[in-house]
Order: sequence, then structure tokens, then C-alpha cells
Amino acid sequence: MRPQEVLGRAARLASSGLLLQVLFRLITFVLNAFILRFLSKEIVGIVNVRLTLLYSTTIFLAREAFRRACLTGGAQRDWSQTFNLLWLTVPLGVFWSLFLGWVWLQLLEVPDPSVVPHYGTGVVVFALSAVVELLGEPFWVLAQAHMFVKLKVIAESLSVILKSVLTALLVLWLPHWGLYIFSLAQLFYTTILVLCYVIYFTKLLGSPESPKQQTLPVSRMTDLLPNVVRNKAFVNWKEAKLTWSFFKQSFLKQILTEGERYVMTFLNVLNFGDQGIYDIVNNLGSLVARLIFQPIEESFYIFFAKVLERGKDATLQKQEDVAVAAVVLESLLKLALLAGLTITVFGFAYSQLALDIYGGAMLSSGSGPILLRSYCLYVLLLAINGVTECFTFAAMSKEEVDRYNFTMLGLSSSFLMLSYLLTRWCGSVGFILANCFNMAIRITQSLSFIHRYYQKSPHRPLAGLYLSPVLLGTFAVSGGITGVSEVFLCCDQGWPARLAHIAVGTFCLGATLGTVFLTETKLIHFLRTQLGVSRLADKMT
Repeated sequence: MRPQEVLGRAARLASSGLLLQVLFRLITFVLNAFILRFLSKEIVGIVNVRLTLLYSTTIFLAREAFRRACLTGGAQRDWSQTFNLLWLTVPLGVFWSLFLGWVWLQLLEVPDPSVVPHYGTGVVVFALSAVVELLGEPFWVLAQAHMFVKLKVIAESLSVILKSVLTALLVLWLPHWGLYIFSLAQLFYTTILVLCYVIYFTKLLGSPESPKQQTLPVSRMTDLLPNVVRNKAFVNWKEAKLTWSFFKQSFLKQILTEGERYVMTFLNVLNFGDQGIYDIVNNLGSLVARLIFQPIEESFYIFFAKVLERGKDATLQKQEDVAVAAVVLESLLKLALLAGLTITVFGFAYSQLALDIYGGAMLSSGSGPILLRSYCLYVLLLAINGVTECFTFAAMSKEEVDRYNFTMLGLSSSFLMLSYLLTRWCGSVGFILANCFNMAIRITQSLSFIHRYYQKSPHRPLAGLYLSPVLLGTFAVSGGITGVSEVFLCCDQGWPARLAHIAVGTFCLGATLGTVFLTETKLIHFLRTQLGVSRLADKMT
């Protein structure tokens, strides 16, 4: 497949993921805002921090390395060996769920049953839900490798919405169930998620005339099951070795990604109520990151992995491929920088209003607003890191990945120590400051790799991190105007003042976007040609 075709499919995957996720996330946002009004801070802390950490750690350790390794291979691979490797995630998930479940039940502080009932059941069911989700891993990798545009987004969004609906109904009708509600909803979510993939491929493989079916390396559902063939290795050992390299890295990345939750869970620096407030603000702050940056990162990681040859110098590859990758990387860096700056500048003035609308006084008073303002700065770093790392991990050789692991090890240790010290010093804001430090170091590592990668070529994709002085000035003026507006109009002077504050922000945002259109013509051209609505409508079928 030509680079431009791969780019087009990756762009459609990202843009369709963005549009559909915005719709589904808005529905979930409303449902979660409703649910919050019936819960205590302690319940939120246990579910969203303690139990969700158990689930995410099991999932991450069991499958992240397999996903990255199996998405790296070319089209000529033996898919039966890839599927065999992917099925190993299930026994690995069983091991991690048993081990971590024991840790959560025996070594960690158990909450007061009168405040948070049924904690033991919650641990067991959340661990079980992780294993259930791993049953769909071969289907997920097959869909991602062939860039099925809507399947992943619809499956995940539908599962989240149904989970939220079930949670809302149970909280309303059976509030005394406690953690039973969230345990049942979590198991329901993973079951629906796996069923979406199974049903989709069952129908697709049952339609031989379908163009999509003809491009797949399998012809029936049993081809996706583990298969032992005589005189042939059970797995592709090159993929297996790459998986081990990514596994060592994934363990460290999980510590960096969920570091604040590990510190909260194992070091007890915050009580369960404060953990609940932090997590709500954290989820609200990361909403845009999940909606915009994650689909882009996942889709264009596949693009870079397919277009570039892993571990090979840029001067020794097809120059057309290298040039296309450079143009795409530059445009993605510019897009991430602009999106992150917009969130940072406008987020400072609208954090308190957003929290008040979302969760009432429980969130908008106390530490909530300063937490969200700090998170807006973190989102800027998160956006840039997502783009730089998706390129770096797609282009690195196995040896470079191993060397990067040692850097991540040192970074993980310093991050955990810094999180603990900053939290002791300035409360829950310390977690976000430590995350900013961690993300800045990771960005520096990735930028260094990208600079070396293109050093001997005429391409300079890091130019995407430069903005015109006019645009920077527009951001500064908008930040100043909305900051003054917040002082005089928000948030205890009634809805007319709030609406006036929103109007000021809308005007400033419009002026900022207008400046972007006038100054960043190269980025606008990229978006129009690759992510345009008209082209998307033509090719999403």
C-alpha cells in the first residue's frame, strides 16, 4: 500500500474516531454528571482510583506490549502465529489479576464497610472484567491492523454509554448496593466490548462478497483461535522478542501513566474523599485528551509503523516514505501544540465555571479549580508527547527500545519520589506538577530521537513546534481578557454574569481561531486534504 493511501486511511480513522467519540462522550458526560450527585466522595475515590487502578494495571501489563509488537509487523506475516501470540494475553491476564487481586485484598488499606460496602466483591469483579476484556484482543489487533474506521470507536463508545446508563439506573433505584453497582457495570462494559468485536467479525466473515472480508488474512472465525501446526513455530519469535522489549517498557510506562494513583493507593498521601475529588477533576481535565489526542496518536502510530522501516536510518529508506512521514509529523506537532495552547489559555479562566456546572459546589469549591487549571497546563505537554512518542516508538529499533527502557526506569523512580514529595508539600496539585515534569522529560527524549533521525535528511519536522509572533500575541491577549472576565463575572453572581463570561470567551476563541487560519496555512491545507469533512463522508463507507 502506498504511503499516501496509508496516510489517508490513518487520517480517516483519526477523524472518524474524533467525531464519533465527541458525540458519545457528550452523552457519557451528562450521565456521569447525573451519577455524581448521588455518590459520596469516598465511593468515587474507591471506584475511580483503587478499583480502576487494579483493572487498568492488569490490562496494561497483560496486553500493551503485545499490541505494539503485533501492530508493527508487515502485511506478509503469518497471521496464525500472530494470533497465537495474542492469545497468550489471556493466561498472562489471569496471572496478573490473581496476583494483583491478592495485593489489593491483603496488603492495602481496606475502607470502612459502613462507608464503602462490598469492597472484596469489587476487587474480584474488577479483576475478572480485565480477563474478559483480554478475550477480544485478537479481534482488536486485526481491526486496527486493517484500519477499520468505525468499529473501534463504536464498540468502545457504545460499551461506555451502556455502562453509564446501567450505573445511573442502579444508583437511582438501588443506592444501598454500594460497590455491587460499579462491579456489575464494569463487568457489563467489558462483556459488551468483546461482543461488539465478535459479532462484527462473525457477520463480516459470513459475507464472502464483502470487499473488507476479501482483504482479511482469515476466512472464518476459527482462524482467529489458537492453532498448532506441525513443523512450524507456535509464534513468530521476532514478534515475541519485540513483545518482551515492549513489555519491559510498558511496565515502566504504566508507572508513569498511573503514577499518582499508585502513590495514592500504596502510600496513603490522600484520604479516599480527596482521592475522589482529584480523580473527578483528573477525568474532566483529560476528557479533551481522550477525545482528540488519543485517536490521533493510535491512528498515526499505525501510519508511521507501516510507512517507516523500524530501526533503519532515514537516508537508507524510500525517500518518498520519509518525506511523507516528515510532513505528517510536522503537521501533527503543530496541531497538538495549537490544541494544547488553546486548552491551557482558556482553561485557566473557565475551570471553576466548568466544575460548578459539572458537579456543583462539591467540585467548584476547595482545591477543585486550581487542580483543573494545573491540569490544563499538563494537557499541553500531554498533546505534544502523544505525537512525538507515536513516531518515536514506530521508528525505534529493538535495541533503541531497550535503551529507552533504562531511561524510563530512572524516570519512573524520580517521578514517584517527586510525586510523594510534592504531594506532601502542596497537596493533590503536587501530582499534576510531577506529571508535568515527567512529561517534559519524555518529550525531550522523543525530540532528541526525532532530531537525530532526520539530521542527515533535508526534512525538519520539528518546525511544527514554532508559532508566529502574531499568533502567540493573540493567545496572550485572549488569556488576559478572559482572566479579567473571570474576576468580574464568575462564578457567584448568577447566570447572567456567567453567560456574559462565556460570551467573552467565545469572542476571544473566535479571534484566536481566525488568527490560526490566517497564519498557519500549511496546517490548514493538511487538515483540509486529509481530515476534511467532505472527504471523510466519501470514504467512511
